[in-house]
Formats: sequence, C-alpha cells, structure tokens
Amino acid sequence: MVRGAVFFDVDGTLVPQTSSGQHLADLLGHADVVREAEAGYAAGTLSNQEVSVLDARGWAGWTPAQVRGFLESLPLVDGIAETVSWCREQDLAPVLTTLAWEPVGTYLCERFGFTHASGPRLHVMDGRYSGEVAEHFDETGKRDFAVRVAAELGVAPGRCAAVGDSRSDLPLFAAVDLAIAFNATPAARAAAHAEAQGGDLRAVVPLLSTWLDASR
Repeated sequence: MVRGAVFFDVDGTLVPQTSSGQHLADLLGHADVVREAEAGYAAGTLSNQEVSVLDARGWAGWTPAQVRGFLESLPLVDGIAETVSWCREQDLAPVLTTLAWEPVGTYLCERFGFTHASGPRLHVMDGRYSGEVAEHFDETGKRDFAVRVAAELGVAPGRCAAVGDSRSDLPLFAAVDLAIAFNATPAARAAAHAEAQGGDLRAVVPLLSTWLDASR
C-alpha cells in the first residue's frame, strides 16, 4: 500500500553544480550552446521550450546507446540509493519530477529504483536522434505530472512531498504538503517549507521523517 509520494528534481538536486543537459552536451560537443541557454532559463529570458530546441540540435546523429553510455559518468550526490530505499520502507513512492531529457530519467529509474520519471522527449529516426524535440515539457508540466502520478497511486497532494532546488520546482512546491529546498536558489528556499544543504541526499530524510510522523 502506498501512503504517499516524494517527488525529486534531478538537475541541481540529484546532479550537483551542473545539469544532466550540460554533462551530456560536454560529451556530445555542444557545451557552449547549452551553457548559454541554461543561463538564459535561470535568468528568465528563455523558456524551457526554447532551451530544449537549442539543446536538441546537438543530439543529431547520436544513438540512444551512445547517450546511455555517457550517462554512466553523470555526477550525482551521495545517498540517492539509501534515500530511495528509505522512501520505499515508509511506503512512499519515490518519483522523479524533472525537466531533464527522458533518457536521463529512465537511466536514474533503472539505477536507483524511482517509480516514474517526467521529462521532454527527443525525436528518434532510424535509430538515431534527429535533432528535434518530440515532446516539450516545462515547470507547470512537472507539477501536472506529479499530480497525475499521485492520483494514479491513489494519494492526495496533501500526502506528497517534493525535493528541488530552483525555478522549475516552484509550481510543484505550491502543490504539495511539504516542499524541501535542497542546495537551492533563494527563490526556491523562499517557496519551500524546509531546506537542507550538502552533498548527500540523505540530508532530507530527517525532514521527511518529521513530516511523516506529523501526518500519521
């Protein structure tokens, strides 16, 4: 029986000091494009859709298998596996709510046991990425995805928590009962109910535990 859900962001939360998009762009050969685009998104001058279009062009010609290999070197905070295990022990579904590309969420679900993952999708033609976006995804989509997954699990948003760090988490923070800012921007900290710092995701477990005890 699922008692609730915890929604985890990826870039800036599970992936520290950079983003999965920047990591992949470094290896795919369009790092400068993504660096500039992500800075524009952070500043509010570019939409996530515009960033995705710019990033997707650099994937043209590469195969999903090649990208999967690049993800093996994705930098991650410590304690992800242990935090996911703790959630499962408490009957909380661990879910990825992210604007990272779909292959990133799939990889992290397979590696750590997250139950679902959101994210934009890239178009594949003849076994290779075409350089076009197949499906866009933005911060409101992240919130809507979380609400939909919660409904599928049979739990209300009031039985859900979210862990994130930045602008894209704000709509979701407003929709859940507990929002935790983890290594977050000032805007995310202001919108959160609690915050944690450090290089280990297990820093959020005491906050989740206190919330869970209060809601029993």
